This record gives sequence, structure tokens and C-alpha cells, in this order.
Amino acid sequence: MAKKMRRFSAAFFIGITVALLLLSLPQAEAKGTVDEITASVTSVAPIPSLVRQRMETTVAAIGTQLLAGRHVSDVETARAQEEAIIHEVFDKVLVGYSVESVALTPGEISRIEIRLAPWADVIRAVKVDVSVEGMPPLVEEMARRDLADVGSVFGEGMQGLPVAASDWTNGVLKRSLQQYMDEHLPEFRADFDVVPGDETRVALTVYPRLPVVRTVDLSMRSESIPNFTLLAHRQQMQDNVNLLIGVPVAFVERHEAELCGFFASSLDANSDFRALDLHTAVTMKPGRDMSVMSRSDTKKYLIRLEGWADISHKDNDGRNTVFRFHAGKRISPKDELFAQIDIAPQDVKWTWQLGYARHLADTTRLLVRYDMRDKKFILGGEQELGRRWMLRYEYRWTDQMGEGAIRYRLHDFLSLEYVMDKKDKWLRVIGNF
Repeated sequence: MAKKMRRFSAAFFIGITVALLLLSLPQAEAKGTVDEITASVTSVAPIPSLVRQRMETTVAAIGTQLLAGRHVSDVETARAQEEAIIHEVFDKVLVGYSVESVALTPGEISRIEIRLAPWADVIRAVKVDVSVEGMPPLVEEMARRDLADVGSVFGEGMQGLPVAASDWTNGVLKRSLQQYMDEHLPEFRADFDVVPGDETRVALTVYPRLPVVRTVDLSMRSESIPNFTLLAHRQQMQDNVNLLIGVPVAFVERHEAELCGFFASSLDANSDFRALDLHTAVTMKPGRDMSVMSRSDTKKYLIRLEGWADISHKDNDGRNTVFRFHAGKRISPKDELFAQIDIAPQDVKWTWQLGYARHLADTTRLLVRYDMRDKKFILGGEQELGRRWMLRYEYRWTDQMGEGAIRYRLHDFLSLEYVMDKKDKWLRVIGNF
């Protein structure tokens, strides 16, 4: 009995020792399930990057449907069968390529590698013809400039692709083109037609988006020459700004500076503008109903024609209506020599004066005039107070009289003055022609 107990104790001890040794050994981790699929597609010839991305997305989707959630060990066991299924499914989806091989690497992140062989005919070059619908040549040129690099969208999506696979890329190209339009020409939408071949041709047509310009209100002004002289060029300017009718408002806003520069330079190119050294500045307020203002001025001359009517002026020898023509030449940025003629229609009397003006600043000038009829001097000064207000004073040796006034400009063609001297106060209405 004792002998049997010794044998049992030895066997029990050996069993416990073996168990402890087994527990102390590293245990192989149980493999889990497939959680993610990655795909890689290659070919003997380069595949356009956009097309390759779409192919890899398609392969990953096939693999997800086939493998996701399955045990990795099961996938390993059936690897050859799964590779064959992926080969068959993807080969049916493809046009222009044949699947040469499929390699599946099972794991929680499983990888599928596919090798393709292109069919014989491959797109060597892509030619894009751009058409801008319904736009005048000026806007069409600007839109084409914005689309200067649009050929890269189709080149990246098609060049190197088998000719037979061109239709397979439509969805990819539409998304890429839309992204390009949103960045470079967002005021237009685009459609395209593809004629596949060794040199594939793409007909790209762009159309304006709403809202578009419906009307354009034009104003032309000058501080240096009479405004009525601009009428000779009003039709030219109106024709130019009317080019914007039908153009997307947002496009006009984005190209405002360039459009203003074009309108100004086309006006300044006229021979009489060059002779007077006139320079035009154009401003606009884009919108469905748009306004455009052009101001043409010169720093060499100062030519003005104005007429005034005095209201309730008692001591004026009946000369309550007068027209004044001023023609000056700037001999330096601050110095002006001028001739001035006052015409009173009621007594057909003309007054000739020669003068000199010193422009202390853009808003301040001092004047001295010599009356050729009365042979006496007139001293004066003008001070502008902002765009609408001006102070004026002159002293006439002819009648030993000083005259002060404050002028308010109602708009570019009409002003009001409150005038006073030591004898009277009155209101003067001034028209600027």
C-alpha cells in the first residue's frame, strides 16, 4: 500500500510540474476578424491617378463585401478561392483592362493587391476645346484665362488610359471638373463631351450661372473739361459697358478692377483725349441693375463752362444771368495761366479777363485776374470743404467791392451759392455744363 502511495505521489508531482511548465510557456494569440480592407492597383503601364483611386475604392468595396467580419483564419484557409472571386468580379467591372493577378494578404487589416494589363490602344494625348456660351469677346477672353489650366483635369484623368476605358472615367472627371470650376470659374457651370482616340478630344462648354447683369446705368463726368464735351464719346462708352449685360454678377465683382481698367483705357485711346492728356477713372457697383461712373480729368488744362442766375439780387445792373467760360493751362503742378470770358445775354456784354492761379493744394487756390475792359485787377481765393462744399471770396478794384460766398453742390451739374457783399445778400443758382 505504501508503495502504491509513493507511485501516486510521484505521478501527481510530475503532472503538476508539467502543467506549470505548460502554463509558463507563451501562448499563441487567437487571430481575430477582418476589420478593414486596403487595396492597391498597379499596371505594366502608368494608370492615371484619378482612375487608379477609383479602381482601388472599387476593389476595397468588393473586398469589404466578401471578407469583412470573417475570421482571419477562415480567410487564410480559403485564400485561393477568395482571390479567384475578387479576380472574376473586378474583371467584369473593368473596361480597357484585364486582371493579370490578385494577391490577398489576410489580417485584421487585409490587403488586396491587383495587377492589370491594359488593352492595346492607349490615350497618348488629350486636347481640350473650350467654348464660352453667350458671352461677349471681352468676357470670353477673361473666362478662358481663368480656365487656362483646365486641360490638366482631363490629362490627369485620361492620359495613359486605354481608349476603351474612357467612358469609365466620366464620373471621376465630372467631380474633378466641378472642383476645378469652383476654384477657378465659380460663376459658370460646365459640361463636356469626349471623343476617345489615340489623341482624345474633349469639347468643354461653360454656361453662366444666375444672377446676371440685366441693365447698366452709365454716368460720365469731368472736373477739368465741360461735361457736355463727353457726349461725343458717350455712345462708345455705353456700348462698352453694355457688354456686361448677361454676364454673371459675381464674375463682374471678381474682375471689377480689370473691367474698369479696360473701359478707362478704351476711352483714353481717343485722339482728343490724348491731345488734352485726359485720364479716366471708372468705378462700378455690380448687381442685376448695375451703375458705372467714369471721370475723365487732366492735370495740364482746366476748362470750365458754367452759367448762373441770381435770385433777389438788387444792385446788379440787371445782369442776373451770366455765362462764364474759363480756359486754363497748368504751366506747373501748382501754377495756372488762364483766360476767362463772362457773357451777359440780357445786354450782350462781354467781359474779358486774363489771370493767374496758384494751387496751394488740390482743394485750395488763390487767383488774380485782370479785367481787360475796366483795366483793373480782381483778387480771389477758393477753398473746398469736402466734395460738396466750397468757400469763395474775391475783391474787385472795379467797384471797390468784396464778395464772399458759400457753395453747395447738389450734384455734378447743379450748385447753389449764398452770396453776400457789403450792400446785399442773395442766392445764386449755378449750372455746370
